[in-house]
Amino acid sequence: MRRQGPRWSRLHTVLVLAVIIAAGTLLAFLSTDVSASRNAAQQPPLARALPPAQITIPLELPQADAAEAVQTREVSLPRNPLADQPVVAQPDESWLRITVRRGDSLAAIFKRHKIPAQDLHEIMQLGRITRNLSALHPGDTVRFKLDDDQKIRQMVFDIDRVTSLQVTRQQDEQFSARIVEHELESRRTQTSGVINSSLFKAGKAAGLKDKLIMEMTTIFGWDIDFVLDIRRGDHFTLIYEEQYLNGEKIQDGPIIAAEFVNQGRRLHAIRYTDEQGRSDYYSPEGYSMRKAFLRTPVDFRRISSRFGKRHHPIHNRMRMHKGVDYAARSGTPIQAAGDGKIVYRGWKGGYGRVVILQHGGRYSTLYAHMANFKKGLRVGSRVQQGQTIGFVGSSGSATGPHLHYEFRVNGTHRDPLKVKLPDAEPIKAAYKNDFLQLAEKRLAQLDAARPSMLALNQPRPAETP
Repeated sequence: MRRQGPRWSRLHTVLVLAVIIAAGTLLAFLSTDVSASRNAAQQPPLARALPPAQITIPLELPQADAAEAVQTREVSLPRNPLADQPVVAQPDESWLRITVRRGDSLAAIFKRHKIPAQDLHEIMQLGRITRNLSALHPGDTVRFKLDDDQKIRQMVFDIDRVTSLQVTRQQDEQFSARIVEHELESRRTQTSGVINSSLFKAGKAAGLKDKLIMEMTTIFGWDIDFVLDIRRGDHFTLIYEEQYLNGEKIQDGPIIAAEFVNQGRRLHAIRYTDEQGRSDYYSPEGYSMRKAFLRTPVDFRRISSRFGKRHHPIHNRMRMHKGVDYAARSGTPIQAAGDGKIVYRGWKGGYGRVVILQHGGRYSTLYAHMANFKKGLRVGSRVQQGQTIGFVGSSGSATGPHLHYEFRVNGTHRDPLKVKLPDAEPIKAAYKNDFLQLAEKRLAQLDAARPSMLALNQPRPAETP
């Protein structure tokens, strides 16, 4: 028995090792099957029901050493249920979009992108409509749709945020051009302001831009001298339009109703557009807010000399001053005070460069000491109220740049600041009833807007100079 002991001991050891190896192999296979079953069970029902899509993902081996590389293999994952929905179309990539650089010209852009120079020549030959293309500015946008030969099929130039120039090659290979204005959405808003130091500051405090402030002064400018008549405590209320494009405010629209209280005198203006599309401002009774003449035909700093006898600064003696002198910067535009015809344009002694306008049979106006005349006008030319006829200067006998302005009725000089100006035509009888109904509605809107808006803009004590 002692001889057989060592033999049985070695055999036992071999059998035990074989059993351990077999058990380990079996456990490894069972572990792999259980892991696969668990992963399949964790997939959502919808995903398991959909056809698989093949992708490659990293797969970490169980008990892998951290230093070993990650292995990969192909596995099946569910397809995204939204993948089959229509894809939103992207912008047409056949359009070439160019942003103008500093120093760029259209010719340089054509050359840089190998667009035929003949296309440029033909487009510029279309006339005034393509004039905007000759003066590009940095940041401007030009878009081209080209064919396989780099020839233009279509070109779009954004003149501004609202207006575009569109050039199209027709079937006969000739170009045509048109101006396109994008449709804007109009929204009405309201504001009020109280004048404490100046109309400009009151307008800014009320949220108005310069354009709307100037529009307001133009509407009431025949009844109020906004340089001499404004007092602290005067106030205004406006209803105006704001214009939007794709939800973004682009610009201010017109004033549609306004109230201005000047030294206790309350004035109203209502905008009315007739069937022909003509718009103007009228009092609630239907009288035009415009007068046949502007009270002041120039944007001036101060009145340097009034109508009447005065000591002449050059001739050094008392002399009748037959007009009003408006001191202004040299080069300031001078406007025609009313519709009329140029009957004199040239040099006139101490008056220097002069323009005289005839307005019908009774009225005439004279504008003197001009630096130069507006080009394109001559004796016999018809001008409209507000049209530029020249520019402020100091020609002739003048001590500094200013406009000498005279107003004559039947050849007799009258004080331009005091003469009663004739009214423009009232609203036509055909529109009177419609206008009166609109005016009643607008006045009610102004009344509703005034108390709440003015409460936010009460005048403060006068500021110390």
